[in-house]
Amino acid sequence: MVKNKRKYWLAFILFLLVCSLVSHAWGARLKDIATFKGIRNNQMLGYGVVVGLNGTGDGRTTEFTIRTIVNMLERMGIHIPSDRVGQIRLKNVAGVIVTANLPPFSRLGNRIDVQVSSLGDATSLGGGTLLMTPLRGPDQQVYALAQGSVVTGGFAVFGASGSGVQKNHPTVGIISKGALIEKEIPFSLDGKKELALSLFNPDFTTAEKVKEAINRFMGGSYSKCLDSGTIRIGIPEPIQNNVAEWIASLERLEVVPDSVARIVMNEKTGTVVLGENVRISTVAIAHGNLSIQIKEKLNVSQPLP
Repeated sequence: MVKNKRKYWLAFILFLLVCSLVSHAWGARLKDIATFKGIRNNQMLGYGVVVGLNGTGDGRTTEFTIRTIVNMLERMGIHIPSDRVGQIRLKNVAGVIVTANLPPFSRLGNRIDVQVSSLGDATSLGGGTLLMTPLRGPDQQVYALAQGSVVTGGFAVFGASGSGVQKNHPTVGIISKGALIEKEIPFSLDGKKELALSLFNPDFTTAEKVKEAINRFMGGSYSKCLDSGTIRIGIPEPIQNNVAEWIASLERLEVVPDSVARIVMNEKTGTVVLGENVRISTVAIAHGNLSIQIKEKLNVSQPLP
Protein backbone atom coordinates (compact mmCIF):
# COMPACT_ATOMS: atom_id res chain seq x y z
CA MET A 1 0.00 0.00 0.00
CA VAL A 2 2.84 2.39 0.85
CA LYS A 3 4.61 1.60 -2.43
CA ASN A 4 1.44 2.39 -4.41
CA LYS A 5 1.10 5.75 -2.64
CA ARG A 6 4.73 6.56 -3.49
CA LYS A 7 4.09 5.72 -7.12
CA TYR A 8 1.03 7.96 -7.19
CA TRP A 9 2.95 10.84 -5.60
CA LEU A 10 5.87 10.42 -8.02
CA ALA A 11 3.48 10.39 -10.97
CA PHE A 12 1.74 13.49 -9.64
CA ILE A 13 5.03 15.36 -9.18
CA LEU A 14 6.18 14.33 -12.65
CA PHE A 15 2.89 15.59 -14.09
CA LEU A 16 3.39 18.97 -12.38
CA LEU A 17 6.93 19.22 -13.72
CA VAL A 18 5.77 18.48 -17.28
CA CYS A 19 2.99 21.06 -16.99
CA SER A 20 5.43 23.68 -15.73
CA LEU A 21 7.81 23.00 -18.63
CA VAL A 22 5.05 23.14 -21.22
CA SER A 23 3.65 26.40 -19.90
CA HIS A 24 7.08 28.04 -19.86
CA ALA A 25 8.10 29.74 -23.10
CA TRP A 26 11.80 29.51 -23.75
CA GLY A 27 13.43 32.54 -25.31
CA ALA A 28 15.56 32.50 -28.46
CA ARG A 29 18.74 34.47 -28.96
CA LEU A 30 18.42 37.48 -31.20
CA LYS A 31 21.05 36.08 -33.58
CA ASP A 32 18.86 32.99 -34.14
CA ILE A 33 15.78 34.89 -35.30
CA ALA A 34 17.21 37.96 -37.06
CA THR A 35 20.20 39.37 -38.88
CA PHE A 36 21.62 42.82 -39.46
CA LYS A 37 21.11 44.23 -42.94
CA GLY A 38 24.27 44.42 -44.99
CA ILE A 39 26.00 41.62 -43.07
CA ARG A 40 25.35 38.65 -45.36
CA ASN A 41 26.91 36.14 -47.74
CA ASN A 42 27.66 37.02 -51.35
CA GLN A 43 27.27 34.45 -54.10
CA MET A 44 29.98 33.77 -56.68
CA LEU A 45 29.99 31.85 -59.95
CA GLY A 46 32.63 30.57 -62.35
CA TYR A 47 33.23 28.21 -65.27
CA GLY A 48 36.02 25.67 -65.01
CA VAL A 49 37.38 22.36 -66.23
CA VAL A 50 37.80 19.11 -64.31
CA VAL A 51 40.57 16.82 -65.57
CA GLY A 52 41.83 13.37 -64.61
CA LEU A 53 38.51 11.54 -64.96
CA ASN A 54 38.54 7.81 -65.68
CA GLY A 55 36.66 7.90 -68.97
CA THR A 56 33.59 9.55 -67.43
CA GLY A 57 34.06 13.02 -68.92
CA ASP A 58 32.19 14.89 -71.66
CA GLY A 59 31.61 13.26 -75.03
CA ARG A 60 32.18 14.45 -78.60
CA THR A 61 28.95 16.44 -78.71
CA THR A 62 30.04 18.79 -75.91
CA GLU A 63 31.74 21.40 -78.08
CA PHE A 64 32.34 24.03 -75.38
CA THR A 65 34.61 21.65 -73.44
CA ILE A 66 36.70 20.97 -76.55
CA ARG A 67 36.98 24.70 -77.32
CA THR A 68 38.00 25.38 -73.69
CA ILE A 69 40.82 22.83 -73.84
CA VAL A 70 42.01 24.11 -77.20
CA ASN A 71 42.14 27.71 -75.96
CA MET A 72 43.94 26.64 -72.77
CA LEU A 73 46.55 24.72 -74.73
CA GLU A 74 47.05 27.70 -77.05
CA ARG A 75 47.88 29.91 -74.06
CA MET A 76 50.38 27.27 -72.93
CA GLY A 77 52.14 27.37 -76.30
CA ILE A 78 50.63 24.20 -77.77
CA HIS A 79 49.02 24.93 -81.13
CA ILE A 80 46.36 22.63 -82.56
CA PRO A 81 45.43 23.12 -86.22
CA SER A 82 41.81 24.07 -86.84
CA ASP A 83 41.26 21.04 -89.07
CA ARG A 84 42.31 18.73 -86.22
CA VAL A 85 40.01 20.19 -83.56
CA GLY A 86 37.12 17.95 -84.58
CA GLN A 87 39.28 14.85 -84.01
CA ILE A 88 39.93 15.60 -80.33
CA ARG A 89 38.45 13.10 -77.84
CA LEU A 90 38.12 14.28 -74.25
CA LYS A 91 36.84 11.35 -72.19
CA ASN A 92 38.81 12.42 -69.13
CA VAL A 93 37.77 16.11 -69.13
CA ALA A 94 34.47 17.75 -68.12
CA GLY A 95 33.25 21.33 -68.23
CA VAL A 96 31.77 22.39 -64.89
CA ILE A 97 30.08 25.31 -63.14
CA VAL A 98 31.70 26.29 -59.85
CA THR A 99 29.63 28.06 -57.16
CA ALA A 100 30.55 29.41 -53.72
CA ASN A 101 29.40 31.81 -51.01
CA LEU A 102 31.68 34.61 -49.86
CA PRO A 103 31.03 35.15 -46.12
CA PRO A 104 30.88 38.69 -44.72
CA PHE A 105 34.16 40.22 -43.50
CA SER A 106 36.20 37.59 -45.36
CA ARG A 107 39.84 38.63 -45.68
CA LEU A 108 42.58 38.01 -48.23
CA GLY A 109 44.02 34.53 -47.97
CA ASN A 110 41.00 32.94 -46.30
CA ARG A 111 39.69 29.71 -47.80
CA ILE A 112 36.07 28.76 -48.49
CA ASP A 113 34.26 25.65 -49.77
CA VAL A 114 33.14 25.40 -53.39
CA GLN A 115 30.60 23.22 -55.19
CA VAL A 116 31.33 21.76 -58.63
CA SER A 117 28.51 20.71 -61.00
CA SER A 118 28.81 19.10 -64.41
CA LEU A 119 27.74 21.28 -67.35
CA GLY A 120 27.92 18.73 -70.16
CA ASP A 121 27.17 15.01 -70.51
CA ALA A 122 29.83 13.69 -68.11
CA THR A 123 28.70 10.67 -66.12
CA SER A 124 30.86 11.23 -63.03
CA LEU A 125 33.29 13.76 -61.54
CA GLY A 126 34.76 11.32 -59.03
CA GLY A 127 38.56 11.38 -58.87
CA GLY A 128 38.85 14.55 -60.98
CA THR A 129 40.82 17.71 -60.29
CA LEU A 130 39.45 21.19 -60.88
CA LEU A 131 41.88 23.50 -62.65
CA MET A 132 42.29 27.10 -61.51
CA THR A 133 38.90 28.76 -61.87
CA PRO A 134 38.15 32.46 -61.20
CA LEU A 135 34.96 33.06 -59.20
CA ARG A 136 33.11 36.27 -60.00
CA GLY A 137 30.42 38.22 -58.20
CA PRO A 138 27.38 39.96 -59.70
CA ASP A 139 29.62 42.93 -60.58
CA GLN A 140 31.82 40.60 -62.72
CA GLN A 141 34.81 41.18 -60.43
CA VAL A 142 37.01 38.21 -59.47
CA TYR A 143 36.86 37.64 -55.70
CA ALA A 144 38.33 34.13 -55.36
CA LEU A 145 40.23 31.41 -57.20
CA ALA A 146 39.18 27.76 -56.93
CA GLN A 147 41.32 24.66 -57.52
CA GLY A 148 41.66 21.18 -56.05
CA SER A 149 40.43 17.59 -55.98
CA VAL A 150 36.70 17.02 -56.35
CA VAL A 151 34.95 14.80 -53.81
CA THR A 152 31.57 13.37 -54.82
CA GLY A 153 28.89 11.91 -52.57
CA GLY A 154 27.90 9.10 -54.93
CA PHE A 155 29.06 6.71 -57.62
CA ALA A 156 27.91 5.26 -60.93
CA VAL A 157 29.04 1.87 -62.34
CA PHE A 158 27.85 0.56 -65.71
CA GLY A 159 28.59 -2.73 -67.43
CA ALA A 160 29.06 -3.61 -71.07
CA SER A 161 25.57 -5.14 -71.23
CA GLY A 162 23.97 -1.80 -70.33
CA SER A 163 23.18 -2.60 -66.70
CA GLY A 164 24.55 -0.43 -63.94
CA VAL A 165 24.25 0.88 -60.42
CA GLN A 166 24.11 4.52 -59.39
CA LYS A 167 23.91 6.10 -55.93
CA ASN A 168 23.15 9.78 -55.35
CA HIS A 169 24.50 12.23 -57.95
CA PRO A 170 28.12 11.60 -59.02
CA THR A 171 28.04 14.62 -61.36
CA VAL A 172 28.07 17.04 -58.40
CA GLY A 173 30.94 17.36 -55.94
CA ILE A 174 32.58 19.71 -53.46
CA ILE A 175 36.10 20.92 -52.74
CA SER A 176 36.58 21.60 -49.04
CA LYS A 177 38.48 24.87 -48.58
CA GLY A 178 39.09 24.80 -52.30
CA ALA A 179 38.86 28.53 -53.04
CA LEU A 180 41.32 31.21 -52.00
CA ILE A 181 39.93 34.72 -51.49
CA GLU A 182 41.77 37.26 -53.63
CA LYS A 183 39.59 40.36 -53.11
CA GLU A 184 37.68 41.70 -50.11
CA ILE A 185 34.26 43.33 -50.12
CA PRO A 186 34.65 46.71 -48.42
CA PHE A 187 32.35 47.08 -45.42
CA SER A 188 33.04 48.93 -42.18
CA LEU A 189 30.95 49.09 -39.02
CA ASP A 190 32.82 51.86 -37.23
CA GLY A 191 31.26 55.27 -37.58
CA LYS A 192 27.74 54.03 -38.37
CA LYS A 193 24.95 55.94 -36.67
CA GLU A 194 22.19 53.34 -37.10
CA LEU A 195 21.63 49.74 -38.14
CA ALA A 196 18.60 47.81 -39.41
CA LEU A 197 17.67 44.44 -37.95
CA SER A 198 15.80 42.05 -40.26
CA LEU A 199 13.68 39.18 -38.86
CA PHE A 200 13.86 35.79 -40.56
CA ASN A 201 10.09 35.33 -40.05
CA PRO A 202 8.36 38.74 -40.18
CA ASP A 203 5.77 39.20 -37.46
CA PHE A 204 4.50 42.43 -35.88
CA THR A 205 4.31 40.97 -32.37
CA THR A 206 7.82 39.52 -32.53
CA ALA A 207 9.16 42.80 -33.91
CA GLU A 208 7.58 44.66 -30.99
CA LYS A 209 9.15 42.22 -28.51
CA VAL A 210 12.58 42.66 -30.11
CA LYS A 211 12.24 46.45 -29.96
CA GLU A 212 11.34 46.35 -26.26
CA ALA A 213 14.22 43.98 -25.46
CA ILE A 214 16.72 46.26 -27.22
CA ASN A 215 15.37 49.38 -25.50
CA ARG A 216 15.61 47.70 -22.08
CA PHE A 217 19.18 46.64 -22.79
CA MET A 218 20.23 50.11 -23.95
CA GLY A 219 18.24 51.98 -21.32
CA GLY A 220 16.33 54.24 -23.69
CA SER A 221 14.20 54.51 -26.84
CA TYR A 222 16.90 53.70 -29.36
CA SER A 223 14.98 51.23 -31.57
CA LYS A 224 11.83 51.54 -33.66
CA CYS A 225 9.73 49.05 -35.67
CA LEU A 226 9.56 50.06 -39.33
CA ASP A 227 7.40 47.09 -40.36
CA SER A 228 6.76 43.47 -39.39
CA GLY A 229 10.29 42.41 -40.33
CA THR A 230 12.55 45.44 -39.80
CA ILE A 231 13.68 47.17 -36.61
CA ARG A 232 15.80 50.29 -36.90
CA ILE A 233 18.35 50.76 -34.12
CA GLY A 234 20.11 54.02 -33.39
CA ILE A 235 23.72 53.71 -32.22
CA PRO A 236 24.70 56.03 -29.35
CA GLU A 237 27.67 58.28 -30.08
CA PRO A 238 30.00 56.70 -27.46
CA ILE A 239 29.53 53.27 -29.12
CA GLN A 240 30.00 54.34 -32.75
CA ASN A 241 33.72 53.55 -32.57
CA ASN A 242 33.13 50.08 -31.11
CA VAL A 243 30.13 48.78 -33.04
CA ALA A 244 31.33 45.16 -33.38
CA GLU A 245 31.33 44.46 -29.63
CA TRP A 246 27.99 46.27 -29.27
CA ILE A 247 26.45 44.00 -31.93
CA ALA A 248 27.81 40.93 -30.11
CA SER A 249 26.01 42.10 -26.96
CA LEU A 250 22.74 42.56 -28.86
CA GLU A 251 22.95 39.10 -30.42
CA ARG A 252 22.92 37.50 -26.97
CA LEU A 253 19.60 39.09 -26.00
CA GLU A 254 16.79 36.54 -25.55
CA VAL A 255 13.35 37.13 -27.06
CA VAL A 256 10.31 34.84 -27.09
CA PRO A 257 9.11 34.81 -30.74
CA ASP A 258 5.35 34.91 -31.18
CA SER A 259 3.66 32.11 -33.10
CA VAL A 260 0.19 31.50 -34.46
CA ALA A 261 -2.08 28.76 -33.11
CA ARG A 262 -1.34 25.73 -35.25
CA ILE A 263 -2.19 22.02 -35.26
CA VAL A 264 -0.16 19.54 -37.33
CA MET A 265 -1.60 16.06 -37.92
CA ASN A 266 0.12 13.05 -39.45
CA GLU A 267 -2.60 10.83 -40.87
CA LYS A 268 -0.24 7.92 -41.43
CA THR A 269 1.14 7.63 -37.90
CA GLY A 270 -1.77 9.26 -36.08
CA THR A 271 0.50 11.88 -34.48
CA VAL A 272 -1.01 15.22 -33.53
CA VAL A 273 1.19 18.18 -32.59
CA LEU A 274 -0.42 21.24 -31.00
CA GLY A 275 1.20 24.65 -30.81
CA GLU A 276 1.52 26.63 -27.61
CA ASN A 277 -1.37 28.97 -28.42
CA VAL A 278 -3.91 26.24 -29.24
CA ARG A 279 -6.91 26.27 -26.89
CA ILE A 280 -9.52 23.50 -26.68
CA SER A 281 -13.09 24.56 -25.86
CA THR A 282 -16.13 22.40 -25.09
CA VAL A 283 -15.95 19.31 -27.30
CA ALA A 284 -16.94 15.64 -27.43
CA ILE A 285 -14.84 12.92 -29.09
CA ALA A 286 -16.12 9.41 -29.91
CA HIS A 287 -13.95 6.65 -31.38
CA GLY A 288 -15.11 3.03 -31.20
CA ASN A 289 -15.94 2.28 -27.59
CA LEU A 290 -13.95 5.33 -26.38
CA SER A 291 -15.86 8.48 -25.50
CA ILE A 292 -14.24 11.72 -24.27
CA GLN A 293 -16.09 14.86 -23.28
CA ILE A 294 -14.63 18.23 -22.34
CA LYS A 295 -17.07 20.53 -20.63
CA GLU A 296 -16.76 23.91 -19.03
CA LYS A 297 -18.84 25.02 -16.03
CA LEU A 298 -18.77 28.51 -14.63
CA ASN A 299 -19.68 28.49 -10.93
CA VAL A 300 -19.83 32.03 -9.61
CA SER A 301 -20.24 32.70 -5.91
CA GLN A 302 -21.55 36.18 -5.28
CA PRO A 303 -20.95 37.27 -1.67
CA LEU A 304 -23.59 39.17 0.24
CA PRO A 305 -23.22 42.95 0.40
